[in-house]
Amino acid sequence: MNTKKIAIYPGTFDPFTNGHLDLVNRSLMAFDEVIVAIAPSLKKVPLFSLAERVELIRKSLKNYKRIRIEPFDGLLVGYVKSKKGMIIIRGLRAVSDFEYELQMALMNRQMNPRIETVFMMPSLEYSFLTATIVKEIASLGGPVKELVPAPVEKALLKKFNKK
Repeated sequence: MNTKKIAIYPGTFDPFTNGHLDLVNRSLMAFDEVIVAIAPSLKKVPLFSLAERVELIRKSLKNYKRIRIEPFDGLLVGYVKSKKGMIIIRGLRAVSDFEYELQMALMNRQMNPRIETVFMMPSLEYSFLTATIVKEIASLGGPVKELVPAPVEKALLKKFNKK
């Protein structure tokens, strides 16, 4: 029996924001290990490739202990089971996020009743923050320094030829 509490924090993270970082920090207060699991973006064309996203998150979390950063493909419940995890971390910013996240959590439970989903709200200062908003601001030359970790800011500026 695995006594280590392993949580999986899945997402496309395109890009990784300070809201994501906030949830990583708060997850580490409750779990022994957190795996940031980066999914390919099947529904949208990502700004950053999967390899770029993995590298940006590695740089953003380089000083963190009890964290793993990995790409994954396929069903999330299969990935969670393969990592001996029992918890899926999902962020909820607004009521509008809840309906979709609830459906996903219930479907995951249907496929594997041993895996639970934990919903976490970001800190108030990040409750409005989405990766889509960050990309739009960066593409228009707006400041994103307060919205993303430094490695992500640098990559966004480079991607949009703003510096």
